[in-house]
Amino acid sequence: MKIRIPVPAVVAISLALLAASCATAAEPLLSVTSNRPEALYETGEGVTFALRSTAPAGTAINWTLSLDGYRNLATGKGSSGDAASLTVKGSLSEPGFLLLTATVTGTDGKPFTAYAAAGVSPEKISPSLPVPADFDSFWAKQKETLAAIPMTVTSEPVPLTAKADAAVEAFDIAVPAETDGPPVTGYFAKPKGAAPKSLPAVLWVHGAGVRSSSLPAALGGARDGFLSMDINAHGLPNGKPEEFYKQISGGDLKTYRTDGNKNRDEVYFRGMFVRLQRALDFLTAQPEWNGKTLAVIGHSQGGYQALVAGGLDPRVTFIGSGVPAGCDHSGMKADRISGWPKIVALLPDGEPDPVSLEACRYVDAVNFATRCKAEAILSVGFVDRTCPPTSVYAAYNVLTGPKSIVTRPLMPHASPEDVKTEFRLALLKHAGLHAPPPVTAPGTVLTN
Repeated sequence: MKIRIPVPAVVAISLALLAASCATAAEPLLSVTSNRPEALYETGEGVTFALRSTAPAGTAINWTLSLDGYRNLATGKGSSGDAASLTVKGSLSEPGFLLLTATVTGTDGKPFTAYAAAGVSPEKISPSLPVPADFDSFWAKQKETLAAIPMTVTSEPVPLTAKADAAVEAFDIAVPAETDGPPVTGYFAKPKGAAPKSLPAVLWVHGAGVRSSSLPAALGGARDGFLSMDINAHGLPNGKPEEFYKQISGGDLKTYRTDGNKNRDEVYFRGMFVRLQRALDFLTAQPEWNGKTLAVIGHSQGGYQALVAGGLDPRVTFIGSGVPAGCDHSGMKADRISGWPKIVALLPDGEPDPVSLEACRYVDAVNFATRCKAEAILSVGFVDRTCPPTSVYAAYNVLTGPKSIVTRPLMPHASPEDVKTEFRLALLKHAGLHAPPPVTAPGTVLTN
């Protein structure tokens, strides 16, 4: 029998049908919002969610209030009328996130689901487990092994024809990282004719999936005045037909997110992070690097890598980590959710396999974040079901350098252009480079 120790919570539910006059929509429509635009509350404080539906009168609305999708706190049902509205109230006595999930079924039989969430003292969410005692020595050994492999660079010039790229040059790069493993592969771009020790450097890293490195990303950084490199996550050749990556995604790398998850030396992300370190070594070995500014930016799995880079290499001075994956793998030990890749193996009864749990702590972004002193900007979507906000804050709260987090209360797992713009502006400011006028974007930026 599966037993969980409950997180202290007080959930008070009220259902009230509120009359309103509004034309009924032809198709089911449901929106859910909290009673504060910023969706931030303190522990013990009441949270009210409003459910507004224009589904046909009598359509059932089913809702669930949960602890960030991990454990249900309450469920209920209502019935829509003409623009009928329901309210659901709840509170938490410990830091965390309340997630309301509501569903109506259309006349075509297909469900329509809406989400809203509330952060309850999220700045006080702590990691679910402490850093392993030998975490630093384990990674010191990985870097020692890497350093013994000669950094023999294979470089092929990439022809550039666009007028915007007249002042930059680009190369398809491969650098060995492990004796029996794939190399670092990426596109490297830089301004032409830069003086020695004159340029900051930036590394762009990828979200989940299997694809080529991005030449446009590398070129964008070079146009901004950086030594700029974009690497793919798997050390694959660049610029191949889409079918090439599709076959690998469905073949050797189909299960990479959980491969080796019972052995810290074999877990797939260990090799990914060794390649990450080698990419940083490559950038800092360039004669044009100014010796001061080294940045890493990515979203989702790329955000995971950015957090890791900040904790793995003290030369990193800036990280941009959008909706980061890989945070708090051991969340279930604190009776809460963890982020993608849900890497810890589960036993038949649903409990975490202790061997896998221990192995995966060595590739947990939270543990790297405790070592990161770089300036950091993160983003978080409160209704993100891939990299849930509870896991993101577990990492954000242990960062020790200057930091800010871009909050989006109604954002699912995404890296929208306005967030990318905020990251770019922060990077340019950090590097002391000219930045265009800032854009106004929805949401809240918390800085401490």
